[in-house]
Amino acid sequence: MALGAHDAFAAGRRRGRSRRGRRGALSEINVTPLVDVMLVLLIIFMVSAPLLTVGVPLELPKTEASAVQDQQEPLTVSVRADGRIFINEAETPFPSLSPTLRRMAGEAYAKPIYVRADGRSPYAMVAQVMASLSQSGFTTIDLITDTGGPSSGASGTVPPASKGAPAARP
Repeated sequence: MALGAHDAFAAGRRRGRSRRGRRGALSEINVTPLVDVMLVLLIIFMVSAPLLTVGVPLELPKTEASAVQDQQEPLTVSVRADGRIFINEAETPFPSLSPTLRRMAGEAYAKPIYVRADGRSPYAMVAQVMASLSQSGFTTIDLITDTGGPSSGASGTVPPASKGAPAARP
């Protein structure tokens, strides 16, 4: 059997090769699935980030102070509005505050200690906690507040007066 120029099998092979040759390689990357995955991860992290804070619920006072940039893992002492004291998330009576913190810090008295006090907690209790920490030998004690509160007076504005008190005049 001789192979002719108009052979059906030969013509089909030639057409197939010529189509592939004209089309070229597909060199585009489909980024739509990547964008979908990244948006889902972004939403997950946005929802879970507020849940990663210290577990004692407090209403922190607001100030203009900026956030503290620190690399060490701090110990957190929280004072609730009813006067109860917590180290990290464990409730601790005031007399055992210093010994417990010394035991947790070991020899690292330069380890930062964050004092988080509810805005409605008694001032005397917060002052006693900070004095106790200072007398225990800790050198880095930071008072944690929320940002965006009333002005400290540095910007020339006067904070609003509380109810029943006359407003200060500049």
